[in-house]
Amino acid sequence: MSTASATSTGTSTATAWCVDPYADALRDGRGPLFLRRTDGWLLPLEVERWCARADAADLSALRRCEGAVLDVGCGPGRLVAALALRGRTVLGIDVSEAAVAHTVRLGGQALRRSVFEQLPGEGRWDTALLIDGNIGIGGDPDALLRRISQLLAPGGLLIAETAPVDIDEQVQVHVTDAQGAAGTPFPWARLGSRALLRRARRLGWRTDGTAGQWTADGRCFVALRRARTERISIHSADTPNSAAVISSQRARNTSPDEPVDAS
Repeated sequence: MSTASATSTGTSTATAWCVDPYADALRDGRGPLFLRRTDGWLLPLEVERWCARADAADLSALRRCEGAVLDVGCGPGRLVAALALRGRTVLGIDVSEAAVAHTVRLGGQALRRSVFEQLPGEGRWDTALLIDGNIGIGGDPDALLRRISQLLAPGGLLIAETAPVDIDEQVQVHVTDAQGAAGTPFPWARLGSRALLRRARRLGWRTDGTAGQWTADGRCFVALRRARTERISIHSADTPNSAAVISSQRARNTSPDEPVDAS
């Protein structure tokens, strides 16, 4: 996928996640909410878990984080908040206004932005997270893996949550609730661990043997390492511009329901 097509896909996905019923569910902190494929199949979305505190499975991933962390598709921000409480430099990005607003209310730093748009600290993040099925963002896992490689420092770590079944599908879906309210269709992907490892190795990512795969509370995770060349670490002192932007935007965010403006 070219940069232009990846950006276009990211824009269409962003539009879909910014409209009801997803935004309503995040504001209320509860579902039910689903991804519906064009054939009618439904994938339940765990809104209540997303809006709660980081659980044991989340913490199994967060303990593996290194250095500064970028949470891609941070949702309502439980992982950003948990890492911030542990003193990590962490930034969440999400295309949903409601998600960014929720993250900021928890005390986290977040920008309303697609992963395919320009981001602070490109090429210097130590860890990137793709949790809660976010390996599906954009509907093209190879394009997403290439983009994450651009964001990470050489030798940087990607921690991704995979589907608990052996699957590799790229589909059109839309968000829907129990009343049948539907958002705009957008491309999505679902990958099991085997499929992600197969794609990642083809693109030059490394794994740390069996230590790079684990399960916790029925959820599956994979840790991947970007090829190491020159190591450029990112710390608070390395990102004065992004830190200043986030801080000033939070200062202007007087309404708890108003998201941080990432422009």
